[in-house]
Amino acid sequence: MRNICVKVSYDGAGFNGFQSQPYGRTVQDEIEKAIKHLTGEDIIIIGSGRTDAGVHAMGQVFNFHTSSTIPTVRWAIALNTRLPKDIVILDAWDVPNIFHSRRSAKRKTYRYSIDLGKFPDVFARSYRFHHPTKLDVVAMAEGLAYLVGRHDFTSFTSIRSTKPHHVRTVYEAYFEREGDALHMYITGNGFLYNMVRVIMGTLLWVGQGKLKPEDMKRILDGKSRALAGPTAMPHGLMLVNVEYGDPYELTEPPSAAVDDEDDE
Repeated sequence: MRNICVKVSYDGAGFNGFQSQPYGRTVQDEIEKAIKHLTGEDIIIIGSGRTDAGVHAMGQVFNFHTSSTIPTVRWAIALNTRLPKDIVILDAWDVPNIFHSRRSAKRKTYRYSIDLGKFPDVFARSYRFHHPTKLDVVAMAEGLAYLVGRHDFTSFTSIRSTKPHHVRTVYEAYFEREGDALHMYITGNGFLYNMVRVIMGTLLWVGQGKLKPEDMKRILDGKSRALAGPTAMPHGLMLVNVEYGDPYELTEPPSAAVDDEDDE
């Protein structure tokens, strides 16, 4: 039995999230149907995390076990010919049987994009939240800096979160300007349900002058969702990358560096 790891990108607009669920079209269902068509196997793929309805991915990762003898170098091409156009497999490679795309992950990076133009960019409007009024980006960046480090992010997750704890580590977080686009990049060991979107919604209040940058620390320390701002729209969010150590160095089951499944 082989264990194959795959990197996939998708436009989340037409999906009810990544993970399979009773209702609505999902990325996982489409991929599993393609594998079934290709190999005849009923396989359940293991995603590095879940993305919510409308959220996109440049570099989602999943793995699956298969008895197929299809050469690894052929998997991406073979699956892409059987997948809808809003899903594209970017790469596939063999990993040890012990490898688990979620538990073996070390770091994940998300990007949230805002369109600051007077009018929305028609070619980017599906991937950026349009905010035509002026934002204090310097204040937003100052507020964002308070979130770097290991913290309890209860204030920045949905009240519907079912995780046993809300402690996560943010390794780096920053803003980057690209023309009329403002991108927030955030890298951590894991993310809670709606965490990046709540952070972005709260930072928009900072940018609008409704909150001060230092209020981000007060909100963080308060450990209450009621203290934070609104949840930003999903279409501005992108899972950029999932990073791993060398999977061939794994000699025992991974210790869940990302200890709870992502729900962004």
